[in-house]
Amino acid sequence: MIDISLVGGLIVMVMLSSYENFVSRLDLSEDHEKLSWLGKMDSTSLKNKVAASIVAISSIHLLKLFMNAGNVSNDKLLWYVVIHLTFVLSAFVMGMLDKLTKH
Repeated sequence: MIDISLVGGLIVMVMLSSYENFVSRLDLSEDHEKLSWLGKMDSTSLKNKVAASIVAISSIHLLKLFMNAGNVSNDKLLWYVVIHLTFVLSAFVMGMLDKLTKH
Protein backbone atom coordinates (compact mmCIF):
# COMPACT_ATOMS: atom_id res chain seq x y z
CA MET A 1 0.00 0.00 0.00
CA ILE A 2 2.90 2.34 0.73
CA ASP A 3 4.42 1.55 -2.67
CA ILE A 4 1.16 2.39 -4.40
CA SER A 5 0.82 5.70 -2.58
CA LEU A 6 4.45 6.65 -3.36
CA VAL A 7 4.02 5.77 -7.03
CA GLY A 8 0.69 7.62 -7.17
CA GLY A 9 2.17 10.75 -5.64
CA LEU A 10 5.11 10.51 -7.99
CA ILE A 11 2.83 10.23 -11.03
CA VAL A 12 0.81 13.28 -9.97
CA MET A 13 3.98 15.29 -9.31
CA VAL A 14 5.47 14.37 -12.70
CA MET A 15 2.23 15.13 -14.55
CA LEU A 16 1.67 18.56 -13.01
CA SER A 17 5.32 19.62 -13.14
CA SER A 18 5.76 18.44 -16.71
CA TYR A 19 2.65 20.27 -17.81
CA GLU A 20 3.74 23.46 -16.11
CA ASN A 21 7.36 23.28 -17.30
CA PHE A 22 6.83 22.19 -20.89
CA VAL A 23 3.29 23.08 -21.98
CA SER A 24 1.79 26.02 -20.16
CA ARG A 25 1.82 27.84 -16.87
CA LEU A 26 -1.00 26.89 -14.56
CA ASP A 27 -3.12 29.95 -13.85
CA LEU A 28 -4.21 29.56 -10.24
CA SER A 29 -5.54 32.59 -8.47
CA GLU A 30 -4.29 33.43 -5.00
CA ASP A 31 -7.58 32.63 -3.29
CA HIS A 32 -7.39 28.94 -4.23
CA GLU A 33 -5.26 26.46 -2.38
CA LYS A 34 -2.28 25.28 -4.37
CA LEU A 35 0.55 22.86 -3.79
CA SER A 36 3.68 24.43 -2.32
CA TRP A 37 6.02 22.89 -4.89
CA LEU A 38 3.90 23.90 -7.88
CA GLY A 39 5.60 26.59 -9.91
CA LYS A 40 8.97 26.10 -8.20
CA MET A 41 10.01 22.78 -9.70
CA ASP A 42 12.18 22.75 -12.80
CA SER A 43 13.23 19.66 -14.74
CA THR A 44 16.38 19.14 -12.65
CA SER A 45 14.57 19.18 -9.32
CA LEU A 46 11.92 16.92 -10.83
CA LYS A 47 14.65 14.41 -11.74
CA ASN A 48 15.94 14.53 -8.18
CA LYS A 49 12.47 13.97 -6.73
CA VAL A 50 11.89 11.03 -9.09
CA ALA A 51 15.25 9.52 -8.10
CA ALA A 52 14.47 9.96 -4.40
CA SER A 53 11.07 8.33 -4.88
CA ILE A 54 12.65 5.39 -6.69
CA VAL A 55 15.12 4.97 -3.83
CA ALA A 56 12.25 5.08 -1.30
CA ILE A 57 10.25 2.47 -3.22
CA SER A 58 13.35 0.29 -3.55
CA SER A 59 14.03 0.64 0.18
CA ILE A 60 10.54 -0.48 1.09
CA HIS A 61 10.78 -3.46 -1.26
CA LEU A 62 14.18 -4.39 0.17
CA LEU A 63 12.84 -4.14 3.71
CA LYS A 64 9.98 -6.45 2.76
CA LEU A 65 12.50 -8.96 1.42
CA PHE A 66 14.63 -8.73 4.56
CA MET A 67 11.56 -9.37 6.71
CA ASN A 68 11.06 -12.58 4.73
CA ALA A 69 14.78 -13.43 4.41
CA GLY A 70 14.32 -17.04 5.48
CA ASN A 71 12.35 -17.80 2.32
CA VAL A 72 14.61 -15.88 -0.09
CA SER A 73 17.94 -17.20 -1.33
CA ASN A 74 21.12 -15.34 -0.42
CA ASP A 75 22.03 -14.78 -4.08
CA LYS A 76 18.69 -13.12 -4.73
CA LEU A 77 19.08 -10.90 -1.64
CA LEU A 78 22.57 -9.91 -2.78
CA TRP A 79 21.28 -8.84 -6.19
CA TYR A 80 18.45 -6.83 -4.63
CA VAL A 81 20.95 -5.03 -2.40
CA VAL A 82 23.24 -4.33 -5.37
CA ILE A 83 20.32 -2.93 -7.39
CA HIS A 84 19.21 -0.79 -4.45
CA LEU A 85 22.72 0.56 -3.93
CA THR A 86 22.84 1.39 -7.64
CA PHE A 87 19.66 3.45 -7.25
CA VAL A 88 21.09 5.19 -4.17
CA LEU A 89 24.40 5.95 -5.87
CA SER A 90 22.76 7.28 -9.03
CA ALA A 91 20.43 9.54 -7.00
CA PHE A 92 23.41 10.83 -5.01
CA VAL A 93 25.42 11.52 -8.16
CA MET A 94 22.48 13.32 -9.79
CA GLY A 95 22.12 15.48 -6.67
CA MET A 96 25.80 16.31 -6.64
CA LEU A 97 25.75 17.19 -10.35
CA ASP A 98 22.76 19.45 -9.77
CA LYS A 99 24.57 21.17 -6.92
CA LEU A 100 27.71 21.64 -9.03
CA THR A 101 25.84 23.04 -12.03
CA LYS A 102 23.91 25.59 -9.93
CA HIS A 103 27.14 27.18 -8.66
